[in-house]
Amino acid sequence: MKMSEASLNTRIEWNTINWAKVQRKVFKLQKQIFQAVKSGNKVKARQLQKLLSKSYYAKLLAVRKVTQDNQGKKTAGVDGKKVTTPQQRISLALSLNLNGYKTKPLRRVWIPKPGKDEKRPLGIPTIRDRAMQCLVKFCMEPHWEAQFEGTSYGFRPGRSTHDAITAIFNQIRYVPKYVLDAEIAKCFDKIDHNSLLNKMDIPYFRPIIKQWLKSGVMDKGVFDNTHSGTPQGGVISPLLANIALDGLIRDIEKSFPNSIMRNGKQILNYKPKIIRYADDFVVFHRELEVINHCKELIGKWLEKIGLELKPEKTRICHTLNDIDIDGKQEKAGFNFLGLNVRSYPVGKHHSGKKPKGLGLIGFKTIIKPSSEAIKAHHEAIKQVIKDYKKAPQDALIGKLNPIIKGWSNYYSTVSSKETFSSEDYHLWQQLRAWAISRSKKGKKEALNKYFSKGHFGRWTFQSKNIALTYHSLTKIKYHPLVKAEASPYDGQWQYWSKRKGEYPNTPLRVSKLLKSQNGRCNLCKQHFTPEDLVEIDHIIPRSKGGKDTYKNLQALHRHCHDIKSRDDVMTVPVTTG
Repeated sequence: MKMSEASLNTRIEWNTINWAKVQRKVFKLQKQIFQAVKSGNKVKARQLQKLLSKSYYAKLLAVRKVTQDNQGKKTAGVDGKKVTTPQQRISLALSLNLNGYKTKPLRRVWIPKPGKDEKRPLGIPTIRDRAMQCLVKFCMEPHWEAQFEGTSYGFRPGRSTHDAITAIFNQIRYVPKYVLDAEIAKCFDKIDHNSLLNKMDIPYFRPIIKQWLKSGVMDKGVFDNTHSGTPQGGVISPLLANIALDGLIRDIEKSFPNSIMRNGKQILNYKPKIIRYADDFVVFHRELEVINHCKELIGKWLEKIGLELKPEKTRICHTLNDIDIDGKQEKAGFNFLGLNVRSYPVGKHHSGKKPKGLGLIGFKTIIKPSSEAIKAHHEAIKQVIKDYKKAPQDALIGKLNPIIKGWSNYYSTVSSKETFSSEDYHLWQQLRAWAISRSKKGKKEALNKYFSKGHFGRWTFQSKNIALTYHSLTKIKYHPLVKAEASPYDGQWQYWSKRKGEYPNTPLRVSKLLKSQNGRCNLCKQHFTPEDLVEIDHIIPRSKGGKDTYKNLQALHRHCHDIKSRDDVMTVPVTTG
């Protein structure tokens, strides 16, 4: 007589699971779902989705994601429960079942918006609800990735803000255009539930998604119903928002012909081009009338799903020239995702060139950090220096370095060289004041104590143990645009692992290790996916004499790193006195 799957699985220990096999099994079904939708066979795709939702491997992987990989793994929902032990994870995986499932309300948490005084609400599901959302996401994401619009870049695997910026640059590098720069007002909070559910295209998951949308929130002990919107903080929320907005680009572009005849000449590529990142988007066209018409069409399209444009964040401008809009002077250029995008008229020695050597275009398109982003960075550094006014120099440098590296890496794909130099000068002024304020002997003694020759012989803020990282040490490099039809579910692992190593936010050491390991984790031997969290491990632990050199380093998944670290601790020899 065969054992039931549940009774058999209770004997399995979490730390002995063959995760390579788990990932292979799950991805195999996801790839089949993706290919079925691509080929138009949605009936087969839905059958595969049901199979995946019942898969024990998928349940294990979902639990691992929310309890070990995700940043909020130790954050509890309204029930106050956390899942931290291996046995708890096994029990949670066995409890994931769509039949008879009932969700719990969200726990309301308010977090400040970056650089603003206002706060935005997060809805934190229980750990079980998060695991269930992750399981359903495994099933739904390949389905929708096969049909999402090619110029939608926000909250999608394998796509980033840098792809959106590269796409924008490609649109205006040769031809100056009018721009509709817009943002959707309270997108996550006001999406109409009925419109979203009717658009779901996967009937099997509609009831459970309706539960998540209607679950309500608990804010300081007070329950409130949710009549619209997708809860920010849920695992599946970004996917649901993208589903709600899918079709915006496609429908607006279809409203215009590919080409028109004007004065006996055919004008090609007449359709407007729309680039969207989550609830922010830009529309490009050579004619102002088309841009105004797009604004009207987009407003009507958004009304159908309960949304509207945010007036104060919506403007029409031109990439090269200042223009007059309804009696108001609009300056050339626009800000998008923390960057300023603008074309500048230049002489022949600085002008960009037309493709195929057809001459000069008379202007140059430059994308650089926006003044708002620079100001916010100044404030962040200023606050750290203020908070660490009396702390050791090592502690201050240790706090500043991640901020400087993260900010510099984000802007490393655009024209940031001058900005980085000015940021270093601004940083030098603040650190100079910090050093002088701590010394009673005078300016010269203070500077000699905290500054010495370091990077390439330059005067560096450093101690015996650690040196400050400067903005200008970050190399400026071009970010290749992701292929419009490409998806991590297409199975092109070499393409995706190579891109992961080239992401601007990927640390240099991680990038080098990914290249040397051919995009695979050294422990489980699986390729890193765009969403995987990569950590650096010392092959021989430093506690056992291992050195911090590339020969002794390897890139591992976060969960693989946890296993390796546990094994390292268990093999440490015990000495007795």
